[in-house]
Amino acid sequence: MYRNQRNECLPETVASAVSPKAPESMISRKSRFYVIAAALLALFLGALDALVMSAAMPTIVADLGGLHLYSWVYSAYLLARAVSLPIFGKLADIYKSKTLFIVSICIFLLGSIFAGLAQSMTQLIIWRLFQGIGAGGNFALVYIVLADISAPESRGKTLSLGSFIWGLASVLGPTFGGFVVTFFSWRWIFYVNVPLGLFSLLCIAFYLIEVREKKKGASIDYLGVLTLSTAILGLLTVFLLAGRTYTWISPQILLLLIVTVGSSIAFCFAEKRAREPIFSLVFFGIRGFSVGNGAAFLASFTIFALFAYSPLYIQGALGKTPLQMAIAMLSLSLGWSVGALFCGQIVNFLGKKPSAVLGSLCLVAGGGLLLTFSASTSLSACFIVLGLIGLGMGFVSMATLLVVQDSLSASDLGIATASQQFSRTLGGTIGVGISGSFVTAALSKMMNSNLDNLPSSVAAQFQQNIENVFRPEVQVLLSADVQKAMQDAVAEGVSMVFWITFFASMLCLFLSAMLPAQSDPQSKIY
Repeated sequence: MYRNQRNECLPETVASAVSPKAPESMISRKSRFYVIAAALLALFLGALDALVMSAAMPTIVADLGGLHLYSWVYSAYLLARAVSLPIFGKLADIYKSKTLFIVSICIFLLGSIFAGLAQSMTQLIIWRLFQGIGAGGNFALVYIVLADISAPESRGKTLSLGSFIWGLASVLGPTFGGFVVTFFSWRWIFYVNVPLGLFSLLCIAFYLIEVREKKKGASIDYLGVLTLSTAILGLLTVFLLAGRTYTWISPQILLLLIVTVGSSIAFCFAEKRAREPIFSLVFFGIRGFSVGNGAAFLASFTIFALFAYSPLYIQGALGKTPLQMAIAMLSLSLGWSVGALFCGQIVNFLGKKPSAVLGSLCLVAGGGLLLTFSASTSLSACFIVLGLIGLGMGFVSMATLLVVQDSLSASDLGIATASQQFSRTLGGTIGVGISGSFVTAALSKMMNSNLDNLPSSVAAQFQQNIENVFRPEVQVLLSADVQKAMQDAVAEGVSMVFWITFFASMLCLFLSAMLPAQSDPQSKIY
């Protein structure tokens, strides 16, 4: 039992007689503050754990070995998070958000504890899987809970805090990882989650109340969960491995594609027969849902591809130092945070569709300017252009989230919110995967043509991780001719990435213009 602002007792599940459109009147100001703080902290920890590993992995590999499993420390977390996002989103429409949030935080904390105790790379990957499951639940429930406890007219302001936290984590993640590894142990990267996670857990347990009516008598669509999970795992694994570990036409990738297509078809049949489908195919007939998620997918495709390969261009093609590269990339994260925060403040005045269009225009403008980059491009130009792209992503991500939430009824808020988060995850993964294929192909061609001029240690570094060849200690081993050839190869490969992301941003602008008007959020696309 908890008290509202008038000190009247309210049950944990508010009766349907209470209007679902006035959630702020059902929870005290103090409780709302602690719930928002706890939700944002859970989001921060999950986002931080996705970013902090880059600084810690060399030390972890030196301690645990298992260099051949290097990439799976990242991939296991990403895959588990992607699979659990839509599942927790659907469950939040059926069961209490408090219970689900407590479960997801507990899974994340257990994964963190045992990841810190790992004695081998295999053990670390297994517990990173658990962390990913918990993080996926946290990511879905953070935005669901923030939307639940906010009145529709103030939802944008509250949800924009989540995007701000993402930006903060992206700025602090690598720095925090380096600090912990330098002065403590890499294991504390995971252990630090425990006290902060417990604080988040206790605040959710004591202060969160249910303000949204949940579906009565709904059952879990287990076949839908199985087929959807298989399809997601297959699709994301294809884009994580193809063009890097295996060629696109290798038997391994073709088998994964067959599994993905087969499980996707099975999922469609399962959803048509399910009494309470985990992801109703009818939703895709609603313009706000399908077009909003499509725009979010393309915006994430654009920005995550640039997150991955702009550093390679700035450092490898423009010849900037790692510190200069970090400064330029900082504007991409800060732009995203500022854009989302500002969009949340003005979206009610400007409108959701115009906000998405404005953000897409920033993406297109920034993408067009990237195409003009050359060897003489200054660091300040990189900073301004990447900041403009980040600003656009902030607007698009926030506006499309609100459009997708508005497109479905309040009883489906969970799956609507999770679908937009999932679209962003899917877009980012596919964008990085496709872009990586072009960059890898260009660098591989260069390395093969200069193989006789490369020291054996450099060739080994290249085979382990293509980005290793741009580390200062590797660069000093290369001749001036090889360095020039490498810069040209990077410029060629990443220029293709710039063209791909430019076209993706153009498509994002087209879909943003197709979003329904604010007065008709549930319009059909047919």
